[in-house]
Amino acid sequence: MKSVSISGSLRENVGKKDAKAQRKQGIIPSVIYGQSQQKHLLVEEKAMNKLIYSPEVRYVELNTGEATHKAIIQELQFHPVTGKLLHVDFLEITDDKPFTIEIPLLVHGTSPGVLQGGRLSKKFRKIKVKGLLENIPENISLDISNLYINDSIKVEDLQFDNLEIIEDSQKVLLAIQTARTVEDIEEEGEGEEEGEATGEAAEEAGESKKEE
Repeated sequence: MKSVSISGSLRENVGKKDAKAQRKQGIIPSVIYGQSQQKHLLVEEKAMNKLIYSPEVRYVELNTGEATHKAIIQELQFHPVTGKLLHVDFLEITDDKPFTIEIPLLVHGTSPGVLQGGRLSKKFRKIKVKGLLENIPENISLDISNLYINDSIKVEDLQFDNLEIIEDSQKVLLAIQTARTVEDIEEEGEGEEEGEATGEAAEEAGESKKEE
């Protein structure tokens, strides 16, 4: 897994007022914990965006001025309305201790089932894995070249050396499903119309009985 270098500075004031002012300047409050004493930091929003909005996972070499820490993103907090990044939690890691992280799932190949009219349904974008830093991949590639309609790839189909997948073995990651045809949709529509007609007829019959 590749790294991204980010510079951070120790955060002296931890109040909400100071945090709001810092965000206006493009600086994001953050915290790092895990191996040593918890530290409150400030990191640049631009640097974080390059790390967050990437198709591959990276670990961070976080330079705080005092030392450089290896870390991964543990949690991100966003504004519920604007979607703007508000806070970052970093988990410090070491080369000799396994850790858990979410890895992106990428798809490659051409499915015969899709060529036959099926539809690729991707159930998950990431899965959790556990291992040492040197064994953590940047992404996991799923080959769909041999998948026909009704075929799927489950967690149990993935095999990696020195890497543990922290997911239910029966979880379906992607599947090739039968595409809905126009005829299917029309048949559903006809069924609804018949149901409505039956309901209307029942109402009319009820009204007639009342009049009698």
